[in-house]
Amino acid sequence: MRHNFRHIDTEISQIKKDNLYRKLRYGKIHRSKITIKNKELLNLCSNDYLGIKSQNISLGQIQSSSRLVSGNDSIFFELEKKLAKHKSKSSALIYPTGYMANIGIISTLIKNDSIILSDEFNHASIIEACKLSGVKTIVYRHNDMNDLKSKLKTKAKNKFVITEGIFSMDGDFSNLKQISEICKSEDASIILDDAHGDFVIGEDGKGTGKYFNIQKEIDVYISSLSKGLGSFGGYVASHNKIIEYCINKSKSFIYTSALPSILVQHALNQFESNREKQRKKLDKNKKLIQNGLKQSGYNIKSKTHIIPIVLGDEKTTLGFSKYLYDKGLFVQAIRYPTVPRNQARVRLSVTALLSVSEIHKALSIFDTAAKKFKI
Repeated sequence: MRHNFRHIDTEISQIKKDNLYRKLRYGKIHRSKITIKNKELLNLCSNDYLGIKSQNISLGQIQSSSRLVSGNDSIFFELEKKLAKHKSKSSALIYPTGYMANIGIISTLIKNDSIILSDEFNHASIIEACKLSGVKTIVYRHNDMNDLKSKLKTKAKNKFVITEGIFSMDGDFSNLKQISEICKSEDASIILDDAHGDFVIGEDGKGTGKYFNIQKEIDVYISSLSKGLGSFGGYVASHNKIIEYCINKSKSFIYTSALPSILVQHALNQFESNREKQRKKLDKNKKLIQNGLKQSGYNIKSKTHIIPIVLGDEKTTLGFSKYLYDKGLFVQAIRYPTVPRNQARVRLSVTALLSVSEIHKALSIFDTAAKKFKI
């Protein structure tokens, strides 16, 4: 574990000394009872005050509590073990959403004697997390490695580079290989939000770290269960000590109800689904749409399943989106503040659900739209 995280051992030792140390206990809840290590107990820690959630057995178990109180079903351990292995890390921790995972890990882990280097196109959850950390944050130009290297030359005690693996609004890859090399030379740590690459690219869908073969260089992975895996929730994968630290210090983990067990089980089931077959189908669909759009004159730069068509003017983009809607395509207009002013676009998210005939129909509509809007 890099020296940037050396404060963790000291703080955990102090937490233990102060009798404030938290440790997860796994149990199964059934109505008014909770079973922990084969011991059945009356559950007096639930927030299910009217007992309404517990009555709806068909929906599966709803925790009605935080994981550190009585909501820590043993199924979390099963999923977290799989997620850690999936990211080649020793531990993982599930958060209710990917947004909460970003807020929780970044604002907790990075201390005042540090500096953050954040890509200018990073997701809003990363931007907010950096603000919450209270640490000096320097934004480097999008994927500009010279700018990153220049701004990393600082006397700050600890340096962190935060980037997405695949950028959500542009669909381009982060220059992870170069970032890894720069961070090595500048003794900086890498935090990677892999929400849009996870389960989709790289060997066995292990994400952008695996795709660029630098997965072991990533110090902290943050990701989503609700995108490539098709379930719900967020998670962090990292070193044992970092996960232990988050259990004890991360507010967006500690002070919120746990995910319902049915969602955790659903994510586990998705691991066992035929994801490889679907990944191959997605890759074919992606290439078919990219090539078709280029043939119609669209300036397509994306090499991923996120394909933006940048039109610039907000009014034009709204009109373009409405035209597609009227013709039977739902493609949302993306405008400021999600993207910079005069960089408005429609954003296609390709899925494996699309049939070849559906893609050809969509491409035909995009072709007529290109003519109508003089693209």
